[in-house]
Amino acid sequence: MRGIRGAITVEENTKEAVAHATQEVVTAMLEANDVRTEDIGAAIFSATDDITAAFPAKGARALPGFELVPLFDARQMDVEGALPYCIRVLLLVDTDKRQHEINHIFLGKAKNLRPDLAK
Repeated sequence: MRGIRGAITVEENTKEAVAHATQEVVTAMLEANDVRTEDIGAAIFSATDDITAAFPAKGARALPGFELVPLFDARQMDVEGALPYCIRVLLLVDTDKRQHEINHIFLGKAKNLRPDLAK
């Protein structure tokens, strides 16, 4: 089992923006790592305090194949100077890939979180 990290920012706090951003980053994570939904053990989402319009997991639930994937939402710590309007994702997946073969995905302003991993 491996963890795949992802993050994305939204421009506005709306249900549509949160759902779209969540679907965009999760889809990119799956594609970049050749992961099928049946290989996902769980998906953990967190959002900054300024995202209150929707749960990121609800947006992921609408993706094809996510009907049975265990999803969990959490609130990120409110740390001074932290990136606002940010959704983070951790996919726990069954894979034969080694850690250095995993492609972590950082989109939008979230590319600044881990420039060493953002491609």
